[in-house]
Amino acid sequence: MLVALAVPGGLAACGTAPTTSTPPAGTTGTTGGGATPTSSGGRAGEGVVSLSEVPDGGGVVVEADGRQLVVTRTGDTVKAFDASCPHAGTAVGAPSGGTITCPNHGSQFNAADGAVKKGPATRGLTAVPVAVEGDRVVLS
Repeated sequence: MLVALAVPGGLAACGTAPTTSTPPAGTTGTTGGGATPTSSGGRAGEGVVSLSEVPDGGGVVVEADGRQLVVTRTGDTVKAFDASCPHAGTAVGAPSGGTITCPNHGSQFNAADGAVKKGPATRGLTAVPVAVEGDRVVLS
């Protein structure tokens, strides 16, 4: 069931359809530490984000190759996952406390390996191969 509510400036829909938000042009997500990384490419070998923008023990959501990715870092280990929640396709948030959370239905994923910690998602986030070249995280 979909219900429309009258609000100043237009209509707002309430229902079960997934919701997503698109960050303003030139921004791609938040690190939890206040910085907003920018996207600089996405094809294999091109930089996705500066390593210095990925906090140790945390991560960022960035746009690369036309899709959003979650890039996580634990010490020297950097991993990336498709940011689309496998439950309903909503973009997940940046990791916090070792957990990546989907704002739509609350699914939670392990930031180290993308595995499901809490549903309703029944499978983990899809890994995206990345490498570190100098101070850049690049698609590999």
